[in-house]
Amino acid sequence: MTQRIINFNPGPCALPLPALQTAQAELLDFQGTGMSIMEISHRSKEYEAVHNEAKSLILEHLGFDAAEWDVLFLGGGAHLQFFMVPYNFLGDGRKADYVNTGTWSKGAIKEARLLFPEAIREAASTEADRFDHVPRWEEIEVDPQAAYVHLTSNNTIFGTQWPTLPTKSPVPVFVDMSSDFLARRIDGQAIDLIYAGAQKNAGPAGVTIVVLRKGAVERCRKGISAMLSYKTHLDANSLYNTPPCFSIYMVRNVMRWIRDSGGIDAIEAANRKKGELLYGCLDRNPGFFKPHARPDSRSLMNVTFRLPSEEFEAKLIADAKKAGFQGLKGHRSVGGIRVSMYNAISVANIEALVSFLEEFARTV
Repeated sequence: MTQRIINFNPGPCALPLPALQTAQAELLDFQGTGMSIMEISHRSKEYEAVHNEAKSLILEHLGFDAAEWDVLFLGGGAHLQFFMVPYNFLGDGRKADYVNTGTWSKGAIKEARLLFPEAIREAASTEADRFDHVPRWEEIEVDPQAAYVHLTSNNTIFGTQWPTLPTKSPVPVFVDMSSDFLARRIDGQAIDLIYAGAQKNAGPAGVTIVVLRKGAVERCRKGISAMLSYKTHLDANSLYNTPPCFSIYMVRNVMRWIRDSGGIDAIEAANRKKGELLYGCLDRNPGFFKPHARPDSRSLMNVTFRLPSEEFEAKLIADAKKAGFQGLKGHRSVGGIRVSMYNAISVANIEALVSFLEEFARTV
């Protein structure tokens, strides 16, 4: 019997066991082909069925109409999207607004300014407060002439999250949802583009999911590199070049798991329960655990906090590993403790961690 730990790694992170078991069972012979999914042609009908099912289930879980939205499977992670978004949608004098709420927002701004240094405006920033919250949407004055406004929905390093995404905006909203994609139901009426590295909630590393309104691509700049053009990949159903087939297959498996678990509403209910349990524990021990995020911006995906000393933090991480909890060390840039509780982390996993933390605070 394989012994599995409770995996709180921030990404790559825990995957649903049924998704892994399906891959295990099919690894050597996918649907009677005599080949692994990693060996068959990406032009074959067997692979194409997996590819299209993954796309369909993503839209189904988002609640987006397939007549209005499309899904792309690309490489390069969210970091490449930091470049591709402005590369496609800016130029020709167009400008964009960015909301700076953490490390990955700053990365997106930096990449965009490499391309169009005069076109990128920081519409809001919480850096002066050490990124301990996200701004209220109604407080941000978006330039009505901007091509888009970009925000990061969840901030893994600082443990903050937009409580809701904007439902009204004078310009299209583009969202980096790498760390809370399909973690809750969202209203997409103001959104034109979402991108997400799969390795948090949707699958393994190696594929980036881009969800965009069908009409959005018509606003893209013409005469750009084919490989970096959204239109190229849209026209080719993400098969312009050989896609990361195994990663997309795993995304399909995870999408099936979400469906079989009750869909996005059941996933969201579990995530909110996990948040209540863990933040409840931290708030009951305010002299020992100090969350970084303000209560109105607390993330349900990444819970970050400090202890009274770095020595206590090191001991907690070491003791937790012995108890079967892995991946609790905070990001190297900020230190402390980080609990990444993506979709595959169960309520029971958080209940076990809370019990451990309560005992640790009581006895250390």
